[in-house]
Amino acid sequence: MTQPQGALLVGSVNYDDAEKTMRTASELMGGLLRRIPDGEVGKRFHWIMFQPDVIGQAEGIERVGENPIPFKAGIDARPLRIAEGADAASIELPPLGYAAAALESYEIFRRLRAEGAIAEGVRFQVSLPTPLAVVSSYFSGDDRAAIEPVYADAILREVDEIVASIPHEDLAIQWDVASEMGIIERASGYGKVMDAWWPGDPFDGVVSRLSALIGAVPADVEVGVHLCYGDAGEKHFIEPADAGNLVRYANAVIAASDRDLTWLHLPVPIERDDAAYFAPLSELAAVDELYLGLVHREDGAEGAQRRIAAASAVVPEFGVATECGIGRAPAGTTEGILQTHADVAAHW
Repeated sequence: MTQPQGALLVGSVNYDDAEKTMRTASELMGGLLRRIPDGEVGKRFHWIMFQPDVIGQAEGIERVGENPIPFKAGIDARPLRIAEGADAASIELPPLGYAAAALESYEIFRRLRAEGAIAEGVRFQVSLPTPLAVVSSYFSGDDRAAIEPVYADAILREVDEIVASIPHEDLAIQWDVASEMGIIERASGYGKVMDAWWPGDPFDGVVSRLSALIGAVPADVEVGVHLCYGDAGEKHFIEPADAGNLVRYANAVIAASDRDLTWLHLPVPIERDDAAYFAPLSELAAVDELYLGLVHREDGAEGAQRRIAAASAVVPEFGVATECGIGRAPAGTTEGILQTHADVAAHW
């Protein structure tokens, strides 16, 4: 059996502050990591759930419903709509919060590196959602098509601020891609969304959108893609039959992109340690680094080893990861999850 080399922290980590995330990850995972995130702390703990509170401040955008829908950390989960009579193209969205968080956490990263807590050569990882995820989740009907380019411009302004402020040799940007997999798989809720938004096959549309996001990252900044089937309540929105649609989508995006992809992350469901799930990986296009999300909290190193054995029959070289971020993992389990990576993978 191939021993995987290296590990990827997908993004969120179940700690309250960025320093604890980076310090603990470095202590437990050491030479496994080529890049390290801040754990998506604060209101970013539940991925994009805080975005309606941000973009709902813009003139021309309204919250749907009179009463807030309370969520953790003071988040209001109400969806959004374009106000009657407002011209979507003229709406000016405020800063989305990703660049501000990245710059704050990068200063912690630099301090920890200067102290020797983070090794030289490790990059600071910033994870960002795709515009499609936010727009499809919080807008409905014709508003989706109208607001998508506005939000896309806003997220690219966040990228511009990040790459202008953080030295490129220190930076890695990851695009988190979940809603697109729901659309491709026609998972419950996603198929109807796209029938109204994009009549016909949406595949080319989700490919072109992601390849454009990859191309927006400067060539001397590392860029990765995390494909995902969601983890609400540690459950997928659909269980994939195998890795076939992941491979199909990844291959199309890689072919359409104007720059090389530094790394690709693919999820592996906990119950899949069979050859059939991994078989499509034999057709995966070459990437510099492939990470398989086969580390799971529930069965630790033993379960990961079973999935590693099955994957190794198809893919000779890969690193390990969880299938999604671990920001919503039960309290007290984080160190064990991080340690599992170290137990099953070799250092770079």
